[in-house]
Amino acid sequence: MSASKRIPKFPFWAQIVAGLAIGVLLGWLARSQDINWLKETLTQVGGIFVQLLKLAVAPLVFFAILVSITNLRKVNNAARLAAQTLIWFMITSLVAVAIGLTIGLITNPGAGTGLTPKDGKLPEHQGSWIDFLTGIIPTDVITPFTELNVLQIVFMAAVAGIAALQLGEKAQPILTLSESVLELLQKALWWVIRLAPIGTAGLIGKAIVTYGWDLVGKYATLTADIYIGCALVLFGVYPLLLATVAKVNPIQFFKGAWPAIQLAFVSRSSVGTMPVTQRVTERLGVPKEYASFAVPFGATTKMDGCAAIYPALAAIFIAQIFDVQLGIKEYLLIVFVSVIGSAATAGLTGATVMLTLTLSALGLPLEGVGLLMAIDPILDMVRTATNVAGQVVTPVLVSAREGILDQDKYNSASASPIDEAKPADVEREVAVPVAA
Repeated sequence: MSASKRIPKFPFWAQIVAGLAIGVLLGWLARSQDINWLKETLTQVGGIFVQLLKLAVAPLVFFAILVSITNLRKVNNAARLAAQTLIWFMITSLVAVAIGLTIGLITNPGAGTGLTPKDGKLPEHQGSWIDFLTGIIPTDVITPFTELNVLQIVFMAAVAGIAALQLGEKAQPILTLSESVLELLQKALWWVIRLAPIGTAGLIGKAIVTYGWDLVGKYATLTADIYIGCALVLFGVYPLLLATVAKVNPIQFFKGAWPAIQLAFVSRSSVGTMPVTQRVTERLGVPKEYASFAVPFGATTKMDGCAAIYPALAAIFIAQIFDVQLGIKEYLLIVFVSVIGSAATAGLTGATVMLTLTLSALGLPLEGVGLLMAIDPILDMVRTATNVAGQVVTPVLVSAREGILDQDKYNSASASPIDEAKPADVEREVAVPVAA
């Protein structure tokens, strides 16, 4: 068969969009016609997809962090790059939380909702500064993996990575094994990622079946605030930083990073999206050795959506529902918690731990978390997309400032889309492509 007669590839972004549309249609049909078997099917499809993503999270985080730290030995000025990465993480988080607070103070998201304190309930999992600080260090090496405590896994991986750097050549066999295991995990996760369009249909359909459109009415202002806040960061702050600090074309950034952003939107998992995030980061010209450090680090600590915009708006929302007055001191505390406590979100779906951490610091009722649980899946989609975009922006910014960004690769990102990656090219890369 000639090339002109071959069936054209269906781009991955189009597959995701199709999954969204089908999910909305099936969810509406199942809810409006009360089709139980369809409701159950959508629930199971979405649940299985998320479970498959979570299955690889614990080992993926451990080996990704370990390898990323040891890869810094291959980079000149490694300490400077790591410091610059952390600084820009904090700067963008500071801007994001300021945007969240500003929108919340202007719109008063908790006013006129019809919700009352009795509508809230205590969350199953709570967070406080004491829990956060003491919870970093595990009591054993097994429990963090079985209970999926990402923060403790990151701690153990960091310790192992630093120890490996200190051992030097003696640790090389372990590093070689770790790199192989990481590549194996990413390969397996890639198979799961290929199922994203199907998973998308299930997740969106489940959300509509479970909540319908009526629920959104009570949370309309808060929902709009979070989507607007994330959009301002995603399409305002990030492009501005790229244009002024990195001095690169923001449009090229979105052409290259969009596969990771769209997968984050539907999967609601920064860690689950991490292989794709690393892939697009390298495609945008960030050196592989640096990207392999910055992306895993960012996937567990860089949360502009979940840890900055969301807790700021949610705190204002809950304070207004419970009729608690917030002052300058409380707003500054929200900023501090958001910038310093991002690691508490750990890159998993939802941001309950970060929210309870913020409410605890402010002295707000934790029952307020229960008010947000029903609407959380809808909010989490745009939050995670913002998280992942920030996890790509920062390495690009730092690389450009340090003069190590490959401008030719960056500018050609749209001419060499991830969808058309050649098998040989895929095999040479540790990170996973977005579509075959």
